[in-house]
Amino acid sequence: MSFLTADRIKGLVIALAVMALDQAVKAWMLNGLRLREVGVIDIVSFFDLRYAENRGISYGFLTADSLESRIFLFVLTGVIALGVLVWMMREHKMGDIAALALVLGGALGNIIDRVRFTYVVDYADFHLGAWRPFAVFNLADAAITTGVVLLLARSLLIREKPAGDGDADIQADPATEKQ
Repeated sequence: MSFLTADRIKGLVIALAVMALDQAVKAWMLNGLRLREVGVIDIVSFFDLRYAENRGISYGFLTADSLESRIFLFVLTGVIALGVLVWMMREHKMGDIAALALVLGGALGNIIDRVRFTYVVDYADFHLGAWRPFAVFNLADAAITTGVVLLLARSLLIREKPAGDGDADIQADPATEKQ
C-alpha cells in the first residue's frame, strides 16, 4: 500500500487550495478593498467587513505581545499543523482526510499571516445589531471550524460496521456452543 494514496493527495490539494484562497482573500481585503485604512465596510444588516488584527488564537486567548510570545505561538501553531498533517497522512477515509485538510489549510493560511505580519488578519463580522456571536474571523478560521465540526460529526454519527454478520463483538459462550 502506497503512503501517498489518491485520497491523501486530494487532501493535500484541498489544504493547499484553502491556504491559497485564504491568502488571496486577505490580499484582496488589504490591497483591493484597502480594509485596513477603511476600517469597516457595511455589506448587509448582519454582516460587515471589519479589519481586525488577531494577535492571539481566539477571543484574545494566548495573545502574543512580545517577541517571545509570538515565537511561542508560531511554534505552537506549527506543531499543531504538523500533527494535523501526520494525522491526515494516516487516515484512510476521504471524509476524514477532507476534514483534516480543511483544518490544515486554514492553519497554514493563518501561520503565513503570523510570519508576514506577526498577527492574523481577520475581516468577517457577523452580528445582530450590537450582539456579535462570533469574534471577527477569516476564511482560514471558517475552514478550521468546518473541518473540526466535520471530524466531530463523523466520529459521533458514522459507525464502523463489523466484518461478517454484524455480531463480531458478541463472543460465544463455550458452554452453549453445539459440538
